[in-house]
Amino acid sequence: MLNEMTIVKRSSQRVKKYRPNLWFERFMALMAVINLAIVAFDLSYIPLRDFWLSGQVTVGGINSAYIKLDGMKLDLISQNFSQFITQHDVVKGIIPNRDTEEYLDKVEQLKQELTANGVDSPAVNNLLGDLRRRSIEIIQTDPFSEANKTGNLERIKNKMRSHLPNKDNSAKTAFWQFWSPAHFQRKANQELNFFDTEIKPLFETNYYRVIGENGGYVDYFGFIDFPFGVIFALEFLGRTWFISRRRVGVSWLDAMLWRWYDVFFLVPFWRWLRVLPVTIRLNQAQIINLYSIQKQVSQGLVAGIAEDVTEVVIIRLINQIQASVRNGDVSRLLSHHSTNPYIDINDTNETVEIIRILAKVLADRVLPAIQPEAETLLQYSVDKALQQSSAYRAIKRLPGGDRTITTLSHQLVSQTYSAFSSALQAALAEDEQFDHLLESLVSNIGKTVSTELQAQQSMNKIEFLLIDLLEEIKINYVERLSNEDIEEILEQTRSLRNITYK
Repeated sequence: MLNEMTIVKRSSQRVKKYRPNLWFERFMALMAVINLAIVAFDLSYIPLRDFWLSGQVTVGGINSAYIKLDGMKLDLISQNFSQFITQHDVVKGIIPNRDTEEYLDKVEQLKQELTANGVDSPAVNNLLGDLRRRSIEIIQTDPFSEANKTGNLERIKNKMRSHLPNKDNSAKTAFWQFWSPAHFQRKANQELNFFDTEIKPLFETNYYRVIGENGGYVDYFGFIDFPFGVIFALEFLGRTWFISRRRVGVSWLDAMLWRWYDVFFLVPFWRWLRVLPVTIRLNQAQIINLYSIQKQVSQGLVAGIAEDVTEVVIIRLINQIQASVRNGDVSRLLSHHSTNPYIDINDTNETVEIIRILAKVLADRVLPAIQPEAETLLQYSVDKALQQSSAYRAIKRLPGGDRTITTLSHQLVSQTYSAFSSALQAALAEDEQFDHLLESLVSNIGKTVSTELQAQQSMNKIEFLLIDLLEEIKINYVERLSNEDIEEILEQTRSLRNITYK
């Protein structure tokens, strides 16, 4: 007995619900949010690199064949922060594009020569000629395409065409005129300022990504993500081990499958899927509440599949019943004959026992409770039958005959009801002979009904009628059920839940 109590106590201890510390949950949720934020920054760095470089966004800028609006430029981040954030180029394997970098270097050399020697110096003329040649080469070869920045080259060409319009609307001609000595004789400082503010930032957006030996772009983000992976891996192993220890029948592998969503923290690909475990962890840490969202999602799913599921289940059930009728299961059920032996699991005739229980409830509870009403009904029936009798009319003419008949009828009804109730109670007492007779009666009723139905060749007709009836139900009612407004049913369900909660 002591051993059994010990086992029960240990079992009850193991089924205690696993509730990790809330502050630990919140700490791990915060770590998950930080990791997701870093991952989101890394995934969006390449598409948003132009913004990180300039720190500006243009609102309302339109440049098309029909209308041109410069828009309004907003500085959102400082230059120092921009320089800090763009150090992520090293992680993504980004280096300056050689062609555009050399082009900007030539412009810087030109500025130095103009400051030192003026526009008429031979070095300035050579640099301007080199820039004209490089401009035409850049337009023809499009070094921006490697970084998927061809759109920026088009913006450069549009800005230069707008700055120096020509009859052919040619960007090459505009660049040739821009870097000519005659053009710089008049306004060198103004033109260089235009280049620095409008053209140079677009040149700086171009880059080249180093390609590794595996044929893909070099990406060192895994080194940043690795420490988080180690933390979440240790937490995953420890948490699942504790779950397996605290829950009965749950193995370590089962616990890992239980926390399947945490695996997204451990894989080095599809990192954007970490938004799923982060959301779940925030909900578990009680930082956000997803109950209302979960309820709406589940109801949406129910509304989407309830109609199909309802129709499929009911049609499948009706088809199964039809198949059973066609296979003769109804006749075999009535005749108690089957190709397979009947399996009795408790050595008890359930039909007889059910009849016995119902009869005992009737004798012990129902008949005494309804005795006044039943006797009144019987009294009325007897009186009505006697009033239609000629002997009753003859006795009623005698002195005291009416009272005598009433007294006799009351006694007859009371004694008959009591005798029936007592006889039923006595019959239901423990009696093996009664049990045998009752079982024989029930069995004989089934055999007789089956035999008579088959003798009159009614079973086949009944089976055909049952099959047709089920087919009509399938056509007439299942279609109505599938066409019923599922949203209205869900609304009724929500109303019932609100009433229950109140």
